[in-house]
Amino acid sequence: MAVIAPAGPCNRALVFRGLGWLAERYKVEFDPGLFERTGYLAGSDARRLAELERCLADPGLGAVLVARGGFGLTRVVERTDFGALRRYPKWLVGFSDATALHVEALRAGVSSLHAANVGGLGQGDARARETFRRALEAPSARRELGGLECWTPGRARGPLVGGNLSLLAACASGGRLRVPHGAVLALEDVTESAYRVDRLLTSLFSAGCFDAVAGVVVGDFTDCPPSSGTRVESVLREKLAGLRVPVVAGLPFGHGTLNEPLPFGLPASLDGARGTLTLGA
Repeated sequence: MAVIAPAGPCNRALVFRGLGWLAERYKVEFDPGLFERTGYLAGSDARRLAELERCLADPGLGAVLVARGGFGLTRVVERTDFGALRRYPKWLVGFSDATALHVEALRAGVSSLHAANVGGLGQGDARARETFRRALEAPSARRELGGLECWTPGRARGPLVGGNLSLLAACASGGRLRVPHGAVLALEDVTESAYRVDRLLTSLFSAGCFDAVAGVVVGDFTDCPPSSGTRVESVLREKLAGLRVPVVAGLPFGHGTLNEPLPFGLPASLDGARGTLTLGA
């Protein structure tokens, strides 16, 4: 596997801890440029683009893991040759800004893993790391995630897609987002106030991006403050009810303490009444 920094600059200590844990089980490679910094980016666009394309085109890699989120991938994905991913399929692993990679993997017809970045593994506990390992090594294994809150009852089954709401909106504005018919949509975000979540969802709905989804799973909306007394949960409930599909909430994935790995592009089943999301179904 390879570790890349296609977005924001890395915390060296956390990334090295994550690399150390990965190296106990896997052959891990990375370029020294991983730790470059250009303002709020992990080096220049040229460096990050070259690193990403080199890994996508490497037939010997089984997975490419993102070191850290932040911002930067939307600056380079439109110039990236994702045809190489179709020729040499591999797992793209990460979350937050890495949602842009999940969107491109979906366009290429390749599954990807929404899971902790390497820096997150550096501060993760044994349970989080073991959950990550199982998901990476057996992504199609059946897992039932229960205890979810039913917002709209019903059942849905389809390919699991989604990620960070802000990034999905950014990808949609660039014409990159393609949500397959009958998909189960998973959403999370961080530090977006209620009115901004409303704006993001409204723009995606108005563009018809979610017209064909069969169900929605709401994850963590971390540090997302209310706007004039209106909470983010209220906005999400109102807007998602308009889709008239099953909706559940409370899945621990995203920027919270836990970040449940989710294999995007693989089938999932949602049962609103039971409050479950079953992966590998």
